[in-house]
Amino acid sequence: MASTLSALNEITNIQPELASGYCDQLERGKVLLFRGIPFALPPADRDFLLSQKQTGSRFHKNISYRPARDILNGVSSDSPDRERLHDVMRRFSGEVTRFVSVFLAPYAGKIKLDFSSFRPLEEQNRDLPLHKRNDLLHVDAFPTRPTRGGRILRVFVNINPIADRVWNVGEAFDAFLPRLAKSQKISPPYRGTVSRSVVRLAARIGLPVADRSRYDEFMLYLHDWLKENADFQQNWQKQQLAFPPGCTWMVFTDGVPHAALSGQYALEHTFIVPPEALVTPEVAPIRVLEALTGTRMAN
Repeated sequence: MASTLSALNEITNIQPELASGYCDQLERGKVLLFRGIPFALPPADRDFLLSQKQTGSRFHKNISYRPARDILNGVSSDSPDRERLHDVMRRFSGEVTRFVSVFLAPYAGKIKLDFSSFRPLEEQNRDLPLHKRNDLLHVDAFPTRPTRGGRILRVFVNINPIADRVWNVGEAFDAFLPRLAKSQKISPPYRGTVSRSVVRLAARIGLPVADRSRYDEFMLYLHDWLKENADFQQNWQKQQLAFPPGCTWMVFTDGVPHAALSGQYALEHTFIVPPEALVTPEVAPIRVLEALTGTRMAN
């Protein structure tokens, strides 16, 4: 398969045509790699994160930050490091967001901030249930945060000073999914969307009801189906990528099958790019699925 990686040197003045071109590359399934970190990440913050030893008692597998509500999760309330971790993750989120708004200018003002996370555990040989395994090729979909056709853009930083973070990546969605659908039966159940009034009522009383579109149901099903499918995991095209210490990369993880094989200590930030902001909307997963099924996937 053709290389999915596009390596970039130092980023300086981004002209509009360049920014649009980078968006196009990402939307078509490229992984954009930066040899360094193209935004501010203070050495003191990096060293503090590297000093955090996960014991299982103080932390979950990831430390997550929700910028829209300024909430930190994954750290016990009595941890002496909680306030400092909150500051570090808040600062990281702000710096990444500013960079993405400039580097991918067509998305500026339209992109939605999702969660960011710190991933301190070694990915290799983790004992996880099948659908939660990161080392199996999959496309991303969020059970509790439906995108209704918006694309999932993720920015990663390998802050590990000595070890690569190793991935497998497959073909772009618009390349592999039509062929896969012809050769194997993919038939997700569709439970129908919950009415907005019911969702609002459920939210008022604290029930976690996700207003999923047909697209969200399909992508959640596909996430699990790909992990379950031994033929796809073993025989479909994939490429191994090693992300070295101190580098940054970004990719639309809803449109590129990917698997984390090894690596420890990574920062990540997720953004949702709405369909109207895309520069190449015809290759977006929602448009590919609509073309395949002849069915409108989201309002």
